Amino acid sequence: MSRNVVLITGGGGWLGNVLAGQLLDDPETPNIHLILADIVEPKPPKEAKNCICVKADLTDPSEMQKLLRTEYGVPDTIYCFHGIMSRGSEDNFDLGLKVNIDSIRYLLDACRNVTTSSGDLIRFIFTSSLAVYGGDLPEIVTPDTIATPEGAYGTGKLVSELLVNEYTRRGLIDGRILRLPTVVVRPGSPSAATSAFISGIIREPLHGQRAICPVGTGPEDDALSLAAWVASPETTVENFVIAKHIPAEKFKRHSRTVYLPGFTTTVKEELDALVEIEGEEALKLLDFKDDPTNRRIVSSWPAKFDNTYPTSLGFIVDEGGMLPIVKRFKEMVQSGLV
Repeated sequence: MSRNVVLITGGGGWLGNVLAGQLLDDPETPNIHLILADIVEPKPPKEAKNCICVKADLTDPSEMQKLLRTEYGVPDTIYCFHGIMSRGSEDNFDLGLKVNIDSIRYLLDACRNVTTSSGDLIRFIFTSSLAVYGGDLPEIVTPDTIATPEGAYGTGKLVSELLVNEYTRRGLIDGRILRLPTVVVRPGSPSAATSAFISGIIREPLHGQRAICPVGTGPEDDALSLAAWVASPETTVENFVIAKHIPAEKFKRHSRTVYLPGFTTTVKEELDALVEIEGEEALKLLDFKDDPTNRRIVSSWPAKFDNTYPTSLGFIVDEGGMLPIVKRFKEMVQSGLV
């Protein structure tokens, strides 16, 4: 049986790690050989029989070349997950350019000079963000809505989207660009993402820990009506796998960009779900410290999308709003899984 070689950059992060485990169970990816790369050496999934974990400087072109020339051979699929998150790239502009644009181009260039064992183009799955949107937006975003970012992170993602599309147009890769909803509830420690609080205000209280809510001054503040487009980790990871199997001809002729399906929620609706699952005491673990910069960036992102196009490609969407997501995360906490 021929190998299915999959490279995940940013493979040390929780999304990359969960995706690796999901791919091991994917019947459409038999005999999988994983390559996980990050600035800190990733840990292989426990079930993995064939997995190379690489500590690599992903901003070094020679390191990118090496990732495509391991003992497993040229990857059939690349999940490009690495990057400097939103607030991090806003605060350190030069580092954001280096990681969110330059390193993506280095990886794309590395793909130009190799051939997969099947002779097919490398499927290059790039994770982008809703941060590419900004300015005056329609009430509901569609695939035809123009992206006009209002921050360094969104700008970096949009530049890299254009590169992935151009390399695809030239027949150098088979690109798929996924604009991710805000993923909630993210397990683990808080990240440098501007939207990290959207998970933190659920995650930390369910662990019995304090959390900062950078929107509003209290649980009754009107600022908590701030809305976001979100999806659960489980649905997001399943959509990553689905993206790998979509026939190229199903995408729009001129663009491989697609926003993943999600649903709209507000900070207030999140807290209401937290109270219903954990009780009023959970709110006492929140410290409300309004952050105008954080609020400005998050409020510039759209919160309503038309799911028609992504679901027509086969992507799935959460059902039931925040309540089942918070309930499921609490069960995972109680089971010691997060």
